Amino acid sequence: MATRTPVLYLSHGAPPLVDDATWTRQLAQWSADLAKPRAILVVSAHWEEAPLTLGATTTVPLVYDFWGFPERYYQVKYAAPGAPELAAKVRKLLHSTDTPVHDAPDRGLDHGAYVPLVEMFPDADVPVLQISMPSLDPRALYDLGRKLAPLRDEGVLIIGSGFFTHNLRAMREVDGTDGTPPGWSAEFDHWGDEALRAHDLDALLDFQHKAPAAAMAHPRIEHFAPLFVSLGASSAEGEGRTVIDGFWHGLAKRSLEFS
Repeated sequence: MATRTPVLYLSHGAPPLVDDATWTRQLAQWSADLAKPRAILVVSAHWEEAPLTLGATTTVPLVYDFWGFPERYYQVKYAAPGAPELAAKVRKLLHSTDTPVHDAPDRGLDHGAYVPLVEMFPDADVPVLQISMPSLDPRALYDLGRKLAPLRDEGVLIIGSGFFTHNLRAMREVDGTDGTPPGWSAEFDHWGDEALRAHDLDALLDFQHKAPAAAMAHPRIEHFAPLFVSLGASSAEGEGRTVIDGFWHGLAKRSLEFS
């Protein structure tokens, strides 16, 4: 029997990730250890739209959804081929579960999708489809992942792209320090690592009540939310292998691979 394609949850960073030699090397090494997928399906923290919406499937533009950065970050290109066949499969899977699907044919890849893909699949030769998060409810996103899981048997790499801790206001407060992460970020990261190792899916789904410093680590939960799609699409019920850990400007960049 063919091996199922793994599922990823990655902390995608901001556009300046490209300037971080360690992080870019980690992402490149990660993808080098993966079998080349037939297509990539991305759920990013930066696209919330209900009902679930399929992005561009022919020409796939980039969405420079950030402000105040140097001009060179707006010149990044990633001309990945569209994935109309994958879009049709997603539509069929979700239709069979009475999940409504809309189309946004001009909606390209936002930085939560293309920033890591530039480092992981720099040849831009794998078809990519981005879909929206139709909800921020952890259980609903987990269920969505379960519905998408059969795609793994067809060589599709499912990626949830967020950030393991994400508080930009607090991040600015630690910039320029000695690099020690703030307590709230370290505590939440440690708790999440332990919950994943323990396969404690119930705790992860209820992280806003169970995790220490949850409100500080995620004042709004959109960057943790893609993890639940990845968990649902995996067969590990909460177990994930940490591929990248550590902190970036105080934020936990823990990234995981699920079998």
